[in-house]
Amino acid sequence: MPGRVDPEVLVIGAACVDIKGRSSVPLALGTSNQGLVRVACGGAGRNIAENLARLGVTTALLSVVGADSYARTILEETSAAGVSIENVRVASGARSAVYLAVLDQHGHLSVSIDEMSCLEFLNPPYVYAHRSLIEKAKMVVVDANLSTNTIGTVLALAKRHNVPVCMATVATALARKVKRYLHDFHIVIGNADEASVLCGCPITGIPEATLGAQQLLAAGVRIAIITLGSQGLVYASGEGHGFIPAIQIEVVDTTGAGDALTAAVIYGYVNDFPVDEALRLGVSAATLTLSCRDTVCQDLTQETLYQRMVI
Repeated sequence: MPGRVDPEVLVIGAACVDIKGRSSVPLALGTSNQGLVRVACGGAGRNIAENLARLGVTTALLSVVGADSYARTILEETSAAGVSIENVRVASGARSAVYLAVLDQHGHLSVSIDEMSCLEFLNPPYVYAHRSLIEKAKMVVVDANLSTNTIGTVLALAKRHNVPVCMATVATALARKVKRYLHDFHIVIGNADEASVLCGCPITGIPEATLGAQQLLAAGVRIAIITLGSQGLVYASGEGHGFIPAIQIEVVDTTGAGDALTAAVIYGYVNDFPVDEALRLGVSAATLTLSCRDTVCQDLTQETLYQRMVI
């Protein structure tokens, strides 16, 4: 296609609709709770892609939606944010993915349910058919919603063309499928619970996270990042290791904060920033997202990212 620009980053993962309810009172189980309910586009992969596009990174999304009204919303809003969606598969007979979250009165996740069966169509043959996108990218990002076989296919194609791959572990149950491939990932980003699965030992604070990040490095990961919520994050890489504190704010909604952090880290990486600076940008992006009700902060730009940056 004339004038077409190859994406700097290819994101392969979930695209869905988020239905989020935040209680305005302490949650009481087994009964109705007063609060606010919002519907927005979500999915870890899609969120990362949108955040990257908002930061000026040329980004393409490889995902699957069903042939339904949710799909139209997902595709239209993602495209409007600047993400290339031309390779998103519309699977007839499938239902678009949906993520249902219940947040407490402080905006923290209490429980969630996701329906991601349509990702069965994001399979190895489909990834292979789009291998040219992997070959031309500066980085590929995958989320752990993908099947084990699909993750393996992405890694094999990326390795063939010497393209680094970043893994966002997404959820504790999903992190288990990542363990066998640790030596193939350039970057792994997960929270303490997810990292506990990867490391095989509980991570409850900074000391354990520091050891865990070093353990992931020993397993072959080039840059290991373990987020610790309101404390901040711990990292380890060939350039060094350290701790970056969180920016203390009033939390509105935690949904999507990890995806924003991942996107900003990748933004720093593809622009050749030092690891610690890329991570500070990640903390900045997470802070912006925590302080708004949207899964992806609509005010995220390079300018607002630097304004919030931890010195």
